[in-house]
Amino acid sequence: MPVPTIYYLRHGETDWNKTGRLQGTLDIPLNARGCEQAVHAGRVLGELIAHEGRDKNTLPFVASPLGRARMTMELARAELQLPLADYRIDDRLREIGYGTWEGRTLAESEALDPELYASRMLHKWTVGAPGGETYLDVQRRMQAWYDQLRGDTVAVAHGGTARALMVALGFETPQSAAELYIEQGVVYVFGSGGLKKYG
Repeated sequence: MPVPTIYYLRHGETDWNKTGRLQGTLDIPLNARGCEQAVHAGRVLGELIAHEGRDKNTLPFVASPLGRARMTMELARAELQLPLADYRIDDRLREIGYGTWEGRTLAESEALDPELYASRMLHKWTVGAPGGETYLDVQRRMQAWYDQLRGDTVAVAHGGTARALMVALGFETPQSAAELYIEQGVVYVFGSGGLKKYG
């Protein structure tokens, strides 16, 4: 079977992104800049699909269940002049769970448990926050999601799930992916030719 191409959008900016608070599974809406980024990503996606001679109406679209991803999806689909709600939700695309660290800054998380925080900084892929997930957990669910794809797909999700997918598909190592900044307002293309970014 041919390798599926994934057109991947990270959700647009939220106020918590701006202030450095860990969102994880909490539902934080896009801010004004985030809405602009979502529209821009939709425009980039439309140009990319058209350049490749694809029909946007035949591509499946899927999003994380979290509101910031769904809002990004709907703003991007509006830019593509597609029906706003005609996409699927897949819980495997949700952001990494930060457990008791959700809603806190990194400094606040460190103050809660300096020893655990230091361990996570050294081993980001395999150490998680209390009650949360590790990146390895997320990698496994992203691998399961990818393995059931039957064709090229547009996905709107999160920075953590993007990192996990990069590792699952062999484009990054756990060490390199853990340090990557995943941009908003761009389109990452995962395909047989590697990983490319358009924006």
